Amino acid sequence: MPEITPPLSSQIVAAMAWWNEAGVDCDFHDEATDWLAVATPVEPSAPAATTQGTVRDEPPHQPPPVRSDLLGSAPPRDLPAFRSWWLSEPGLDMIGPRGRIAPQGEAGASLMVLVMDPEADDRDTLLSGPQGRLLDAMLRAMGIARAELYLASVLPRHTPMVEADALIGQGMREVLLHHIALAAPQRILAFGSGIPPLLGHDTSLAAAALPKIYHENRSIPLLVAEGLDSLAAMPRLKARFWRKWLEWTEG
Repeated sequence: MPEITPPLSSQIVAAMAWWNEAGVDCDFHDEATDWLAVATPVEPSAPAATTQGTVRDEPPHQPPPVRSDLLGSAPPRDLPAFRSWWLSEPGLDMIGPRGRIAPQGEAGASLMVLVMDPEADDRDTLLSGPQGRLLDAMLRAMGIARAELYLASVLPRHTPMVEADALIGQGMREVLLHHIALAAPQRILAFGSGIPPLLGHDTSLAAAALPKIYHENRSIPLLVAEGLDSLAAMPRLKARFWRKWLEWTEG
């Protein structure tokens, strides 16, 4: 015979009887509640008044606007001037010059290595921590000394969780492209998926579809890889990078 399910009302009565027999016949809370208290209506806060006595709504606090024309009318004309500007320009970020890390290398290097920002513990040298040690190991395998390349970061200090769109709005794309023009490398190796948009590339395109950048009537071969922190954490990415590097340099 098919099983007959009792009606819902019978199930509720049975459940209540079970709890009563268990000695639980009240609803308890950690905090005491005065059920007979009369609710007191909350008075709306008075809007702010102007000095003329008229009433107006107080506008929400807005952060100060960030200057977008960072280079100004007289941008640095060579790498020494750019390094000095990079370390001293007040409007480059909202923190100020203290703690910035300068790029390293000479103009015309065979390879420019570009990262999004310095490491958290960098003080005087760019990539002086774990990411730098990984880069040095990679450079040894490539047969390149760090002194032979141009090493630079998009940002002057460690800035985690930064978004490319925000940097573009602040004028960092123009700064980066001017920096590359002054460095004039033969090739660029960029570590970080957030860098291609700052080079003017469509973010919907895969990194493999970004073989070059074009700036000031010059084409520079470009290889984009995952960030050094990601490469350090996932060995399979190292193997994939190495295949891409060999295809890029020997293909």
